[in-house]
Amino acid sequence: MPTRREKIETMLVDDPSDTFLRYSLAMELDKENEHDKSLEKFRELFADQPPYIPAFFMAAQQLARLERTDEARTALRDGIEQARTQGDSHAAGEMSEFLTSLGSP
Repeated sequence: MPTRREKIETMLVDDPSDTFLRYSLAMELDKENEHDKSLEKFRELFADQPPYIPAFFMAAQQLARLERTDEARTALRDGIEQARTQGDSHAAGEMSEFLTSLGSP
């Protein structure tokens, strides 16, 4: 029986630009402790036009868990800016709160 990751990868073959599938793959890679691959997938979502806002928050959480706090702060700052640009004040607020919880550099 295929794993969740394998199912997502199969679906991506049919639709490689599907944002939610790409995001789901990044999340699965994180669960499997494939952090570099996961973060690479999140960064690809950052580069989309428009960028996929949830990717910034999830990447920042992963980076914080990995004690890569400066990188987490950068992802959050970039995500807050993109969320504001896209009019997503809720996401901007959540990321701002998380950024505050990480403290000053």
